[in-house]
Amino acid sequence: MPTDLPNERAIRKPGSMELDPTAEPVAIDETARLIASNKVEGTDVYDRRGEHLGTVHNFMVDKVSGQVAYAVLAFGGFLGLGENHHPLPWRALTYSTEFGGYVVDIDPGALAGAPSHGPGEDAFADPGYGGRVDDWYGTRLAPA
Repeated sequence: MPTDLPNERAIRKPGSMELDPTAEPVAIDETARLIASNKVEGTDVYDRRGEHLGTVHNFMVDKVSGQVAYAVLAFGGFLGLGENHHPLPWRALTYSTEFGGYVVDIDPGALAGAPSHGPGEDAFADPGYGGRVDDWYGTRLAPA
């Protein structure tokens, strides 16, 4: 079994972040099925009745699987003051072209008791936080 790999054309200097100028352009905003993370952040989130709940603050990606695990919902407050961040399991959100945002099938009153953290806190630094989020939403979400 040969172990030699064919010679490959160097597309950038080692250690460089330069893009290959001869390559096809890469979509950086969105395509029919893909969207860039910076366009997801700030997207509105609604309940199933179309009531505005908040916006996607950011999302958390599992480093090993590469899958989005949680969307962090910015909820409550005014102009960022008094705002809480509620991580929602990513699987709980569906995109609605009708609303131009994400829809989650959960009662807004239930969010008040959900695991949350303040804007400056790094709750996911606690290894058990994600498990508590999953446990809390486990029975509250409608089946996908």
